[in-house]
Formats: sequence, C-alpha cells, structure tokens
Amino acid sequence: MKVVLFCGGFGMRMREYSESIPKPMVKIGYRPIIWHVMKYYAHYGHRDFVLCLGWQGNVIKNYFLNYDECVSNDFTLSKGGKDITLHHTDIEDWNITFAETGTASCIGERLRRARPYLEGDETFLANYTDGLSDLHLPELIEQHYENDSVASFVSVKPTQSFHTVSLDDEGRVKRLQQIAESGIWMNGGFFVFSNEIFNYLRKDEELVDSPFKRLMAEDKLSSYPYSGFWSCMDTYKEMSTLHNLYETGNCPWAVWSKQNEHTHQKVKPK
Repeated sequence: MKVVLFCGGFGMRMREYSESIPKPMVKIGYRPIIWHVMKYYAHYGHRDFVLCLGWQGNVIKNYFLNYDECVSNDFTLSKGGKDITLHHTDIEDWNITFAETGTASCIGERLRRARPYLEGDETFLANYTDGLSDLHLPELIEQHYENDSVASFVSVKPTQSFHTVSLDDEGRVKRLQQIAESGIWMNGGFFVFSNEIFNYLRKDEELVDSPFKRLMAEDKLSSYPYSGFWSCMDTYKEMSTLHNLYETGNCPWAVWSKQNEHTHQKVKPK
C-alpha cells in the first residue's frame, strides 16, 4: 500500500525549535522523525510514499536528494576513502513522491491534492508524521477490512499530565481527574483509508471534522484502540523525551530492530 505523509504544516507548537525547518525534519538521534515514520512503514512492506509538502518543503526534498546512507548504516571504507561498501541500506527500495500541496492547506485539502498519486489504489495508509508507535500495523489494516470501513485510525490514551474538570452552574468543582485516567481516547494519527474517502472530502475541509462525521453517519468510520507505546512530537518537551529514549537505546517504535520487535494486542475501551 502507498503511505501518505502529511508534512507541510507550520509546526507552531514547536516553533522555538523548528522555526527554520519543518517539524518532520526535527531529528531524533541521527535522523529526522519523518525517517523514523517511514522506516516503520517500510518494515511492514509499505515502501511507496507520497509526501504532502507545504511550508519549507524544499528542506525535505533536499534531505532525500542528498541522502547519506552511511549516517545510519554500517559500511567499510577502503582505498583511502575512494571506495565505500555499505553493509545495509535504508531507502534503496523506497519510492518517494514529493507532492506540493500548498503552504497553508489543511490536512484534508493536502489529501485531496494528493489524489492524483493515489488513483488505482483501493486502500492506502496515512500519517501525521509527528508520532511514533510500536503498533503492529497489520492488525489495524485487518480491522479496517473486517469492518468494511472507509476510514480507520488508531486511538490512544492521552499522555499529557493536565486534569479534566467538571463544574456546576456556579463554578464549583465537582470532579477533578488526571486526563490519563479519565477514560478518554484520542486520535493517534495512524490512518487506513479506502479510496472512497474522496467521496466524503470537500475542498478545504479538515479531515477529521465534516468528512469523518459523514462517515460516522453511514457507519463507515472505525478506530483501533491501542494501549502500547505511542508518543507524539508536538512540543519541545516531547521532542526531548523521544531524543532521550533514542540516546538510551530504548526505542520501542524501532520495530525494524529485531531486539525491539514485539506485538501488543488491541484493547477494548472501558
């Protein structure tokens, strides 16, 4: 399946770090987060990518046009540096389409503009490109087919530390609860779409607003609740957490590394 990656936003909540580069190019270790996301999908055999570019799209283009396999692979240098023999490669079998989808386009419009590169594909995958997970991807795809859905997405528990508050009409607090313990599930940004999604998507519409409501009305939207590792990179703090995990060698999302590969089972929401 093709994988559509939304990587054209401004990344305003990461502005203090990514003002000069698009958020997908913020590094975790030696490689930007977009590489980690693509490596995840490639591990499951999905190596045909459509990058929906926008703000600073040239940075992403130049990164792959000048990609250096030696950065993240073992190699042997000989003849005084004249010959380099790679022992592994990352992107040799990847196909990457770079699609300009507008500087200020919303996610839904970016997907709509990428449609020409998805003609003939009955089903495709998509990702916000700012989150990482050790989700066993085939389980999400299997549920999508079993439910005969037009759109499916992974739902996860919030990782933030703030509290939910319930008030009475006078403003007195009746309930105070950590959001992680509230039973709330949220969109984790990993999607499966049937090509029919374009029948529900109008010009300049946000993907998960009106289009998803139309799908809900027809019982064509499903979600896969997942309680394993998931983390987004929305803020500098979250970026630092992911980078620290990488530095300590604890990278649950690196399912392509045999020592990290494992499967979590789907859980039923309470």
